[in-house]
Amino acid sequence: MILLGLVLVLLAGGAIALVASEETARYILFGYTFEFDSLGMFIAGAVTAAVLLLGIAMISSGSRRTATRRRQARVARAETSSRVARLEEEKRELQRKLEREHKTQPVPRPEPESADRLVAGGAEDSGRR
Repeated sequence: MILLGLVLVLLAGGAIALVASEETARYILFGYTFEFDSLGMFIAGAVTAAVLLLGIAMISSGSRRTATRRRQARVARAETSSRVARLEEEKRELQRKLEREHKTQPVPRPEPESADRLVAGGAEDSGRR
């Protein structure tokens, strides 16, 4: 939209430059000759002014839209980074909690029955040799 507005402003500026550079009301443009009377020049000037104002309005509107879009993207990035920071803090807290639980839990020892079987199994093996 900004680009189209810029094109319209340049076209209007070119028309103003063309009229300002000519001494007569006869204009040659792309091989065609145009000759205007007073009413025709007034209408051409009004159309040129309307095109110029439309171009400026389009540039302004496009700039506002771009600024709004950038502002929304900046806010979204800030929210995302805040959310990531909260999740990372929660992860660290859960890791600390897990480490505390591992430190407070007793180390599991083998059951006496399995230890007796190992001793008994070892004695039987040594007797077979």
